[in-house]
Amino acid sequence: MKPTKNFIKLMAVPLLLTTFFNCTSIAQTTDTTITLHINLNNTAQVIENIGASGCWFSEGIGKYWPAEKKEAIARLLFSKQKDKLGNPLGIGLSAWRFNIGAGTAEQGDSSGIKDFRRRSECFLSPNGDYDWNKQAGYQFFLKKAHDYGVETLIAFSNSPPVQFTRNGLGYKTEKDFTSNLKADAYSAYANFLAKVISHFDSEGLHFSYISPVNEPQWDWSRPYMQGDQEGTAWKNDEIYHVVNELNGALSKEKLNTKILISEAGMLNYLYSGSGYSTNQIQRFFGPNSSLSVKALNHVPPIIAGHSYFTETTDSAMVATRSQLADTAKKYGVNFWQSEYSMLADGFKEGSKGDRDAIDCALFLAKVIHSDLTDGNATAWQFWNAYEPGSAGFNTRYYLIALNPKPDFKDGEFTVTKNLWALGHYSLFVRTGMVRVLTGTAPATQSKILVSAWKGANNKLVIVAVNRGTTDTKVNLDLKNATKKYKTLSTYLTNRDKAVNMQASQSKYTPGVLLPARSISTFVLD
Repeated sequence: MKPTKNFIKLMAVPLLLTTFFNCTSIAQTTDTTITLHINLNNTAQVIENIGASGCWFSEGIGKYWPAEKKEAIARLLFSKQKDKLGNPLGIGLSAWRFNIGAGTAEQGDSSGIKDFRRRSECFLSPNGDYDWNKQAGYQFFLKKAHDYGVETLIAFSNSPPVQFTRNGLGYKTEKDFTSNLKADAYSAYANFLAKVISHFDSEGLHFSYISPVNEPQWDWSRPYMQGDQEGTAWKNDEIYHVVNELNGALSKEKLNTKILISEAGMLNYLYSGSGYSTNQIQRFFGPNSSLSVKALNHVPPIIAGHSYFTETTDSAMVATRSQLADTAKKYGVNFWQSEYSMLADGFKEGSKGDRDAIDCALFLAKVIHSDLTDGNATAWQFWNAYEPGSAGFNTRYYLIALNPKPDFKDGEFTVTKNLWALGHYSLFVRTGMVRVLTGTAPATQSKILVSAWKGANNKLVIVAVNRGTTDTKVNLDLKNATKKYKTLSTYLTNRDKAVNMQASQSKYTPGVLLPARSISTFVLD
């Protein structure tokens, strides 16, 4: 049983709370001060990356928008620098997801995808020639991610190139939950992906991972001319087929890029279910499975899934992630949460009206916290970095709200609180840091959510979310630190439009304050 299953409730009335387990505990005394006991020797998973995707809208912004605007957006996403007051200029993503398009943009309106902004170009033309000037907007942000030092670049595909699909389109028109890839085109699709990876390698843009399959469980079929975006379903045996072919193609090109599977549309498909593409941990990593990928040299022991629709209630959120963590541990794989935005209505948390920016940010932080502490995710990635929408209310789909011109060749943008909510993790919880068990309650059980992360030389990062409506004092009781902490850097985000990871620094003392309806990151060094 995972330690995070042993929890306590932080009660609204003052009383002494119980101890969790020997590494850590939380107690709330009569003066409403919480004591957080952290034993730095008791650790969980190691973080691999925290990132976001630039799908669809990167093309118009990166290709057409004025330089000062797109440069400012890149800085917000990728910069790890701070201003003279110590306030972050960006959220320092450590991963960036790049969409390899299927060629629906070249098809124009005949692609059947209604929104022209959701069509994407393809590097490979139907006559077999490659044009590396395609996807210029996407490439702008890819290069910016590299220039800012983003550690992990991930390429992914929503659909094979249209010349390889059964219906010649970038989305399904038959509702049969099988792949749109032609039966004789698996090798061609794999060679195409390997060729793209090889090209960018030659440009100094190395993709650490390639993901050939996206949300294989969904019904991607739409009537012709009613398509929403590129996409196709995949059965487990079809996924195995394409991964096996891609493994060979990467080896043939002498590439060291790893293959990421399976980008499940919901987390429960990774360990349960009865459809064509379910029980994916067991099917792909089970020792006796005919679809095991463990022998493929380009497939690491990683399973990826998306947190959509599993957070509509707090109890479902924790139960799903706890079962996933247990199954992943049993089969020796790491879990990546590789795509999430507030697609379902869980973010409303029972409210019938609009949710303002801080409400959305706190809900996002709750999901990140649960994925990391209940699900033991070693990577966490948001969808989507930017989309058209409001920055003040119901900011459910994006980090940066766009107000574009109709042709999408210019526009305005506004930062949302979601950007900073993710930044509390991405900027400070860096690749290689290890989670220290805190003993805090799961996301269902407490208004106070705390995760702690240990870096090199025992540097300690604590991310604390106060979902409640009252300020809370916290005393930090640290055990087995190999250094004496001298400084405490605090970064705060709250409802105030001007308070976004607002920095302050002081001499380290164990007492900290968590303002109501806020997210705080504390860096001890």
